[in-house]
Amino acid sequence: MPSLTELASYLESIAPAQTAENWDNVGVLVRCAQEVTGVLCALDITPATVREARAVGCNAIVSHHPVIFRPLKELRQGDVPALLVREGVSAVCMHTNLDKAQGGVNDVLAQALGLRDTEPFAGGIGRVGALPETMEAAAFAQFVGKALAAPVKWADAHGPVRRVAVVSGSGGDFSAEAAAGADCLVTGEAGHHDALDALAAGVTLVAATHFATETAIAGVLAHRIAEAFPGLRVQRSAADADPFLYF
Repeated sequence: MPSLTELASYLESIAPAQTAENWDNVGVLVRCAQEVTGVLCALDITPATVREARAVGCNAIVSHHPVIFRPLKELRQGDVPALLVREGVSAVCMHTNLDKAQGGVNDVLAQALGLRDTEPFAGGIGRVGALPETMEAAAFAQFVGKALAAPVKWADAHGPVRRVAVVSGSGGDFSAEAAAGADCLVTGEAGHHDALDALAAGVTLVAATHFATETAIAGVLAHRIAEAFPGLRVQRSAADADPFLYF
């Protein structure tokens, strides 16, 4: 079985911590047992994923979203970091470094949308690429919803969509950058004023939920970790879920 240090070093080779944004918090954020008996991969670390990890014999969770994001001023018994320690489950988190990484979150999102000849976008966090064929904005928004199995909302700039920029998660404020080389920006979250800014820039904005634009990376990580450590129990979380419900 690998040590926690060996697991963290492998993940560092995929998405170096030094590439994370300076406001981010990545790496081993909860350190428990040194030997890793199994790894559960998830988008978020929640009480449900911690319970799942223990139930399936995993004492480490690898997630995209940091389980400790802001400095802790108080730690209560029911808080997730405290639950991890109590259950002896370590946490390794890769956030903006995994957004930027080759084969990371935004490469996976671009691939899900069928984008070709992708290039880094928005300081390397996102990607921009070409669709196989031009689509009208409404048809493309519908396509995004089907491709990601997600509810979508969109601001329609009423122009053809040929090149698409993607920023997973909360990237609604990147429309100005998208206007330089894309007809459309796909992201997870976008606000009212993000939509107005996108339309002013002549960019169609498609928001397909934070969860749906990022969740696929958990399965990708599980596959890569299993390949790197043959014989180690590795699985994608079944308890990981969008916290929102939709009509």
